[in-house]
Amino acid sequence: MSTQLQGKKILIITSNTGIERDELVKPLEALRGFGATVTHASIEGGTTQTFVGDTEKDKTVDSDSKLAGLNAADFHALVIPGGTVNADTIRQDADAQALVKAFTDAGKTVAAICHGPWLLINAGVIAGKTLTSYPSVRLDLENAGAAKWVDEQVKECPANGWTLITSRNPDDLPAFNEAIAKAVSAA
Repeated sequence: MSTQLQGKKILIITSNTGIERDELVKPLEALRGFGATVTHASIEGGTTQTFVGDTEKDKTVDSDSKLAGLNAADFHALVIPGGTVNADTIRQDADAQALVKAFTDAGKTVAAICHGPWLLINAGVIAGKTLTSYPSVRLDLENAGAAKWVDEQVKECPANGWTLITSRNPDDLPAFNEAIAKAVSAA
């Protein structure tokens, strides 16, 4: 299994603070463990601050790149971690919104966990989709036109040529990471 993603490139995008530690670190480690080349890009580049919960600062993680100037054509999948502050910040970033649209327009895999689907709302890509999220995001998704919100560990929704993968919280990370690996290896 460690080589199932050899030659595949995955982009994880965040703001520079407020990222739920495990929702960034665990996909980075798992997808690299599956053999993918994983790039972590943040709005400003440089260092990102992770948190445990919404208030307890944890370790910092270096970004490989800024969001500006990245091209969806260079990657096979996009991953959006949660964390309330991270998700609320990145959803407002024009480069992040453009990347989401570019990935969906190109028919690629887009995965978001916890509060990460807020970016999908702002990018205008969830209308008619079935997905999951942190429970407090449910009404936002329904109001933005999601077909259905489900309380499931991971939800994969084929979406007009692209694949949408969503999960609820850090407890779902093993299933979330496996679903991303499976979708990318099949692409």
